[in-house]
Amino acid sequence: MIARLFVQTIAWVAFTAVVLFVSAGTAQWPSAWVFLAILAAFGIAVGLWLAQYNPALLMERMGSIVQREQKAWDRVFMVAIVVLFNAWLGVMAADAKRFHWSQMPGWAHSIGAVLMIASYLGGAVVFRENSFAVPVVKLQRKRGQRIVMTGPYAVVRHPMYAVGVLFFLGAPLLLGSFWGLAFVPLVLLLVAVRALGEEKMLRKEFPEYEDYAARVRSRLFPGIW
Repeated sequence: MIARLFVQTIAWVAFTAVVLFVSAGTAQWPSAWVFLAILAAFGIAVGLWLAQYNPALLMERMGSIVQREQKAWDRVFMVAIVVLFNAWLGVMAADAKRFHWSQMPGWAHSIGAVLMIASYLGGAVVFRENSFAVPVVKLQRKRGQRIVMTGPYAVVRHPMYAVGVLFFLGAPLLLGSFWGLAFVPLVLLLVAVRALGEEKMLRKEFPEYEDYAARVRSRLFPGIW
């Protein structure tokens, strides 16, 4: 399991590096190296922690983005997200380095790094509370799935998506791309659509979800939505 974690993380970071540096036209880009270092360091660190704390969840999270038990609509969604994510990286690289459309102050890069790290740490908090926080939308009958109502789930219904938004805000700031920030409204829309789709499944499969949703009104941002 540990070997697989390292191989998958390194392969993903290496592919991301290719997308960034080819789009940028150069590898002499300190912010991109910091971005990649955060992906690698925190991806492996959280993975190693999960290997000790909840190895079953780690195995699920290292699975394919397209699975047999997954809802059909979510298969399409996940493939589209992967394509959009890499296109987003390419646009930010072209913006920040190849064409220099955007100019950001140094403090913005620092805030971006902090937001990305906060996203990973927030994800770890979610994983600690919810053993069923897998990347795909599916019913996990064999793992005894239940509705988690404690910890961050007592504040919002989808804390994993909420901390994910921090990543999508932080990455453009760190890489120095205002065009990257322009993608954030689309990210929020896609997250909202997926959250609603996931809730439809949960309401159907878990009668107690109605009571939970009535108590925890906010899906992503307390008092907003």
